[in-house]
Amino acid sequence: MARRKDHPASMINLRVGTGAAVLNHPYPQRSPVLGLIFGGTQVLVTTSAGNHVTLDDVEFARSLASEAAKFAQAVERMFHGLPNGLGVAG
Repeated sequence: MARRKDHPASMINLRVGTGAAVLNHPYPQRSPVLGLIFGGTQVLVTTSAGNHVTLDDVEFARSLASEAAKFAQAVERMFHGLPNGLGVAG
């Protein structure tokens, strides 16, 4: 999957906090759904069709997993790198 070269027309910022969650919903008869929950807002990530998966879907899922792992590493590095070791600037 190639990187986008155009600029987004709009951007939504969802901040992680209390109540934020990520849930994978595997279904036996259809493709899975990934739920990103931010309090009262929920984002559902699905494949291009509910009953089958394409190569683009697989490539996107792999890219999503890779970027999410990099995000987690950056958050952990920042959390452990703060002077009090508690993830709070002191």
